[in-house]
Amino acid sequence: MTIFAMSVFDATVIYDGKELFKGQGAATGWAEKLAKEIESRVTVEKIGTGWALVGRVDGVDCRWGIMGQRLKRLD
Repeated sequence: MTIFAMSVFDATVIYDGKELFKGQGAATGWAEKLAKEIESRVTVEKIGTGWALVGRVDGVDCRWGIMGQRLKRLD
């Protein structure tokens, strides 16, 4: 099963219309899972009051947040 089909039950915050992870620890855990899925380095980045996942896919910088309890690309 792809990580993009897994439910995100961690606490979230809304910042600038985007749903982000509330805590750095939760974001880091999901970054590790996502890194394995896309076989690329993924880190976390503070955006306003929340945390997003940050990495590169096919040479393109990407950020992921949450939408409907699923990971969603923000860019």
